[in-house]
Amino acid sequence: MKEIGKLGIILFIISAVAATLLGYTNDVTKGPIEEQMIQANTKARQTVLPDATEFEKVESSEYEGYENIVEAYKGLKDGEVVGYTIKTNPNGYGGPVEIMIGLGMDEVVTGVNIGNHSETPGLGAKASGEFKDQYNGKSTQNDLMVIKSGTLKDNEIMAISGATITSKAVTTGVNSALKLFNEKLK
Repeated sequence: MKEIGKLGIILFIISAVAATLLGYTNDVTKGPIEEQMIQANTKARQTVLPDATEFEKVESSEYEGYENIVEAYKGLKDGEVVGYTIKTNPNGYGGPVEIMIGLGMDEVVTGVNIGNHSETPGLGAKASGEFKDQYNGKSTQNDLMVIKSGTLKDNEIMAISGATITSKAVTTGVNSALKLFNEKLK
């Protein structure tokens, strides 16, 4: 009986020390991790809206009620609005797909960047490659559609072979951004 009590006390001490160390490590790393996320988001904004030199957050009330919209930023250059970046998170095959979309004031998509996702490696993960470049230069005036084969029209995107769900998810995210842009931002 004494032996069980002794083992319980030792286990408690080890657990308390481990919990204290984990808490300390969390406090120390929280700031740098948050800073890295801010830098990654700024880099993604700059990638999809290269004409902008600074970004100003759009109030969440502007996109409240819009499906899949996470955040929106106004892109500025010399005090003039050059476009907007909008982050969406539609559901793909493996869960939410984080998409950053750049929209220029000339009413074209300036870029698409795929962030965090859980899509199938080798299939859905291809969305981060050349697939996303299909959106560049598309008009903001029309919803985009995914096709599996054939000749592309102005408002069509060719699906990733074997990953149609992911292709449609990315297009859904872009269409959500287009809707917000056309109805509230431009």
